[in-house]
Amino acid sequence: MAEQLPENSPGLAEVADTFLGSLAPQVREKSQGEVYKFVRWFGLNRRASEITPHDVASYGELLTPSATRPVKTFLSYAHRKGFSTVKLATHLRPKKSGSKGAAFAMGGMDPAILTADGRAKLETELADLRSQLPDIIDQMQRAAADKDFRENAPLNAARERKSHLEGRIKELETTLELAKVMDKNQHSSRIRIGYTVVLADLSSGRELSYLLVDPQEAKPSEGRLSIASPLGKALLDQEKGQTVEVVAPAGTFCYRVDDIVNPGGRN
Repeated sequence: MAEQLPENSPGLAEVADTFLGSLAPQVREKSQGEVYKFVRWFGLNRRASEITPHDVASYGELLTPSATRPVKTFLSYAHRKGFSTVKLATHLRPKKSGSKGAAFAMGGMDPAILTADGRAKLETELADLRSQLPDIIDQMQRAAADKDFRENAPLNAARERKSHLEGRIKELETTLELAKVMDKNQHSSRIRIGYTVVLADLSSGRELSYLLVDPQEAKPSEGRLSIASPLGKALLDQEKGQTVEVVAPAGTFCYRVDDIVNPGGRN
């Protein structure tokens, strides 16, 4: 039986802060962007022990080789420190260059296709992050007044937070500028982006429900599955009753499509 971790074990954001704090400044500066992306993707408060190999394999579909390294190091750290009982780093493999997922990870110019709700959430997140910048700048100014830059932890922390915020703000601005909102009136018997799919996991018998979305809108912890993930790609263009097999670094998974709901609510 797999070892169970305490219910009060820290969330990904806290583990990431501890990990980044253990790195040399130069390494931390290069790693924090990709590590924070990983944390945002799965949820700030989600525990490392709740992340599965399949989750990590799906996330790898969006990464370039250079973006993979800091995330692998972070996952190895989480396992080494006992925050995860599974060696998740071994399941993180970047997609070959030229893929749609890699293009998004590299900041390519392909426009995102968002649901109306997804666009609204990204706009809300952007406004929230912009509102946080003045406070972060004020924290930096107050910390800098200490004059002792050698051991100025508050200043370093504020700088890292500012860098993280500005990176995400730029990412959101680019996404929203190019994004297209999908048509809610589309109707097809086959699975398309923006459709909700109810699946039966044939190995466990569990029922799963996913909304298929653009990689920029994906959030596994909320049931929004990227069309660039192994499962998302396998589901596209399938019909109700069909069985799909997904071969991923974490193993082979079989699912049956039990229901399909289009954006307008019609089956």
